[in-house]
Amino acid sequence: MSYQQALSGLGAASSDLDVIGNNIANANTVGFKQGAAQFADMYANSMATAVSNQIGIGTQLAEVQQQFSQGTITTTNQALDVAINGNGFYQLSNNGSTVYSRNGVFHLDNQGRIVNAGGLQLMGYAANSNGAINSASTVPLTVPTSNIAPTATKNITAAFNLNSQDTAPTRAFDPTDSTTFNQSTSVDVYDSLGGTQKVSVYFAKDSATNTWQGYATYGDPVSAPISLGKMTFNSSGTLTSTTDSSGAATATSGKFTFAIPNGADGGATQQALTIDLNGTTQYGAKDGVTNIVQDGNSTGELTGFTVGGDGTLTGNYSNGETKALGQIAVANFNNQNGLQDLGGNVYAQTAASGAPQVGVPGSTNHGTLQGGAVENSNVDLTSELVNLITAQRNYQANAQTIKTQQTVDQTLINL
Repeated sequence: MSYQQALSGLGAASSDLDVIGNNIANANTVGFKQGAAQFADMYANSMATAVSNQIGIGTQLAEVQQQFSQGTITTTNQALDVAINGNGFYQLSNNGSTVYSRNGVFHLDNQGRIVNAGGLQLMGYAANSNGAINSASTVPLTVPTSNIAPTATKNITAAFNLNSQDTAPTRAFDPTDSTTFNQSTSVDVYDSLGGTQKVSVYFAKDSATNTWQGYATYGDPVSAPISLGKMTFNSSGTLTSTTDSSGAATATSGKFTFAIPNGADGGATQQALTIDLNGTTQYGAKDGVTNIVQDGNSTGELTGFTVGGDGTLTGNYSNGETKALGQIAVANFNNQNGLQDLGGNVYAQTAASGAPQVGVPGSTNHGTLQGGAVENSNVDLTSELVNLITAQRNYQANAQTIKTQQTVDQTLINL
């Protein structure tokens, strides 16, 4: 029987060498998980007459167990390189069927779809045109290449310091004559098509104590002035009240409303604007603007994107805006070793693995994502080289068993 035991040993050692060789070959494969050959002994039931007298008939390969330990994460600075830190797999669409992978090297194809090197589409939660994520079900993710829609300006937020020691101008306000006002600044505002026109605001000290008159103009050349109203400060330099051009208190203290012709339709309608001047002070210091922003923007082209820890894919646009384009989902399994390895860094679900538990990265039992990085193979080359030597010795030892049996047989033949 020694031949059978030795042959099974040779087969086992050969399988072990195959597994170790595969690990070494994939030491630089992104997301690869090393395998370990597990063996079981064999007994001939017909010979098992007594437990104490059983002699094994060799060994067999029980399974090749994948080691799903975390691989080292390396930064690549490639926007669509994504690493999973913790449990989980990417969902990939393979012509309608779903497979799973830890390899996070993705790119855009010619249709804007996020795919891996094999052309399989990355799946996740889609976002609508406003950037809202729909987490009802996963779909293949795409990156829209169309321009982001412009947003018409509705609000201007500004803050100034108006010098308490300024003198009130004695002539009527004229936006073209700087002697008729004490402070001014301009800001570009956007219409609904993303067109711009310049809006300027001016402040002239009033003859009444601690009171200032505000004005606005638009366009170039400047329009006729629009009277905003008056601002009143207390003796500490803090804005306390505002009145509109008719002398009535403004609906909200510190805010003035006015309208300019809408550039989107050639001025046929008016574009309502609100300027918030809360934060403006009247101190004995030089006149100046301390803050001015508006909430509109022009159309923008996609210039890049980033992936957040929760898998949110955020687009960055040339107009300075950002918008969620989708969210990468991850799937976890009760038994990762039950997955079927299909090659190409992808796995298939089986009855042994259980159903996929799909969720948002970072949620319960799901790892987080790191954009601009990849998870390296978890193969430890030093350990594998030691294992290689051990497997080689096992192979040699089993070959020696055959050689020994040959010597015994030859002795019997020579009797």
